[in-house]
Amino acid sequence: MNKRLLSLDILRGITVAGMILVNNGYGESFEMLGHSKWNGMTPCDLVFPFFLFIMGVSTYLSLSKYQFQMSGAVLRKIARRTVLLFLIGLTINWFDHAIEGDVMCFNHLRIWAVLQRIALCYGIVSVMALLISHRYVVHTIVGLLAVYALILIFGHGYAEDSTNILAQVDLRLFGYDHLYHKSPVDPEGLLGTISSVAHTLIGFYCGMRMKKAGSLHEKVIAFFVAGTVLVIGGYLLSYGLPLNKRVWSPSYVMVTCGLAALLLGLLMYVIDIKGHRGWCTFFQAFGVNPLFLYASSEFLAIIFGHVGISDAVYQGILTIITAPRWASLCYALAFVLLNYLLGYVLYRKKIYIKL
Repeated sequence: MNKRLLSLDILRGITVAGMILVNNGYGESFEMLGHSKWNGMTPCDLVFPFFLFIMGVSTYLSLSKYQFQMSGAVLRKIARRTVLLFLIGLTINWFDHAIEGDVMCFNHLRIWAVLQRIALCYGIVSVMALLISHRYVVHTIVGLLAVYALILIFGHGYAEDSTNILAQVDLRLFGYDHLYHKSPVDPEGLLGTISSVAHTLIGFYCGMRMKKAGSLHEKVIAFFVAGTVLVIGGYLLSYGLPLNKRVWSPSYVMVTCGLAALLLGLLMYVIDIKGHRGWCTFFQAFGVNPLFLYASSEFLAIIFGHVGISDAVYQGILTIITAPRWASLCYALAFVLLNYLLGYVLYRKKIYIKL
């Protein structure tokens, strides 16, 4: 179990470091470090889905300690974590306004964001894991993705405008002032939670297969097989339902889960079978406190932007590296390193902040 969890921590750490990296380019960034504008996928589009996949695996391992038995204590734990993550996400959105003096911004506070989606996926999948027989996990995944595919097909789900059913549902339920305004479709909106829950369930199922497999070699093979099937199936599906992060399309779910499974299998082989662990500390520092470091990075980025630190550092880098895109990358790497130092202190002191 410990060896498996080390691999999971490293993949989680790689993912969180990647999330911080792509969120904090300053000025003009490389296209590969930005999200795809609509259909298609960039490396940047992998980090968030990788995290949901890992969360699904971790959810299985965590709830297996309780034999998936429903109890007041387990439900309170799930509810507490779900609400806490959602509120932290809202607080980040609020802080972005409050630091500019708009403290009472509640009439135009964005409701959705990354932590809110993580909260809903964690809460829903955890409750489903307690209520649904695990024999039907695959059926549930297929059912959710099929329903969501029909919503996209018959609801103009690939329309990059306000006629899109995803935009319409968010607009009618929450109002324009509480939504994402950089694109017609909120990338973390309500309906997209359907496919995101299926996404997390795929991770949950892979966690189940991992625990039931015998040797480490069998676990690695299981991940490689699952990853290959998902990637091929996802790309085949993309001919009818294109890869699209903003609507979290079924093909996007399958391809990104498949890639995450392949990477986790590779890490298990390198770390647990071959024993190459000397490079792991950097990512393990992120992996043992992932959500805390992600949230703290968001608050730090807002503060740095408000007081002018971001611009001053970026302009200083530009005096040495005159190419704007490379300067932006250096700034983002420096910001990741700053968050690593915080994570390393916690890691060395064995302080694990559970959000």
